[in-house]
Amino acid sequence: QVQLVESGGGLVQAGGSLRLSCAASGRTFSTYNMGWFRQAPGKEREFVADIRWSGGSTNYADSVKGRFTISRDNAKNTVYLQMNGLKPEDTAVYYCAADPLRFGSLRTEYRYWGQGTQVTVSS
Repeated sequence: QVQLVESGGGLVQAGGSLRLSCAASGRTFSTYNMGWFRQAPGKEREFVADIRWSGGSTNYADSVKGRFTISRDNAKNTVYLQMNGLKPEDTAVYYCAADPLRFGSLRTEYRYWGQGTQVTVSS
């Protein structure tokens, strides 16, 4: 069982930056693949980025590629999402997700989810 708690969301102007954190409980965090998803009002939850358990492989949605960076610190049981060059269309609730075996851009790949953190980008 893994519990995930996101933090770091807030209100920022377009062009600004935020760093989201997702703290995980449990001693097996280092073996979990992690993902970030987001959900804007009235829209489906969509993939943002993922990172393998080792940190050696990452993938990004085209909409955030070159602006967002996913990373993890297994010693701190934490995964991060550095968001630069934020745009109003990045406004959403951001969720982190974890799975011991699966990974990828589909919500169904992940067994555990956090409660989300709100990111609002003003124009």
